[in-house]
Amino acid sequence: MDYQEKARRVIQLEIDELSRLHDRLDESFGQAVKALRCTLDQQGKIIIVGVGKSGNISHKIAATLNSTGATATVLNCQDALHGDLGLVDEGDVVIAFSYSGETCELLDIMPHLKRRRVTLISITGQPDSTLARVGDIVLDIHVEREACPLNLAPTSSTTNMLVLGDALAMTLLEDRGFKKEDFAELHPGGSLGRTLLTKASDIMRSGENIVILSAQETIKTALEKMTATRSGAVIVIHEDKSLAGIFTQGDFTRAFQTQNDLGSCNVGDFMTADPISIPADKLAAEVLALLEEHRIDDLVVVDDNNHPLGLIDIQDLTRLHIL
Repeated sequence: MDYQEKARRVIQLEIDELSRLHDRLDESFGQAVKALRCTLDQQGKIIIVGVGKSGNISHKIAATLNSTGATATVLNCQDALHGDLGLVDEGDVVIAFSYSGETCELLDIMPHLKRRRVTLISITGQPDSTLARVGDIVLDIHVEREACPLNLAPTSSTTNMLVLGDALAMTLLEDRGFKKEDFAELHPGGSLGRTLLTKASDIMRSGENIVILSAQETIKTALEKMTATRSGAVIVIHEDKSLAGIFTQGDFTRAFQTQNDLGSCNVGDFMTADPISIPADKLAAEVLALLEEHRIDDLVVVDDNNHPLGLIDIQDLTRLHIL
């Protein structure tokens, strides 16, 4: 059996169904985003319901919404009939996932939800189903076939459900003007939190731990100071103290191969002029992006006047568990 070919078949079938979903989007999607935005603006919440595989998708979409600042919770259909309906308030939005649109447990709570004057967004693969008929907004995730060889196990349909839920969450994020700083506040733990909350000024080397020289200093002096501070680079400045360049161990290695008596030469003759730099208030995520984009190991941190404040060595990011 060609396992790779079988896998490619599954993947291609799901891609094809996603492509049809992409082309089928209409004004109902925009209505759903507006309803979600309106609810959040009025301090309401998003309640997501689903049973079985749809229930699993519900948990993922709720987690995505919460992580992007949109208050969401999953309502268990059975528990809802035994007291949990109390978490539903007038003005909330309910997103109901059911491919068939005829899931009994889900339909049983619909009258009780509608009585609370919620806005119901029905996400189903059957636009003529009961769930679609009771929905205020209907989003169609119909698939021509599942990726299952028997065309039975929910595969393409649950992928459509998941991707449409992500599309709602990400479009809502943009519509609300949610920024990476907001995202950072909701993700304080782990390397993601450190990357998003830590600023360049928090991780840079400064003071006695960096070397700042004029362009007229010799390379011998630069190497001595680099060794003393255990730094891999020297920051070079103009007479007005603004950033002129950077002289790294790599610059020294390249110059050493072609230049005799290198130690007596001026740093300014072999430095990298106008090096990549970053303001002190930028996030560690932006530091990482610059280091990766330009394939460099050292980054100069500057103030508003382009005066060097510190130096970030890529090894520092590893030590701080940011990289």
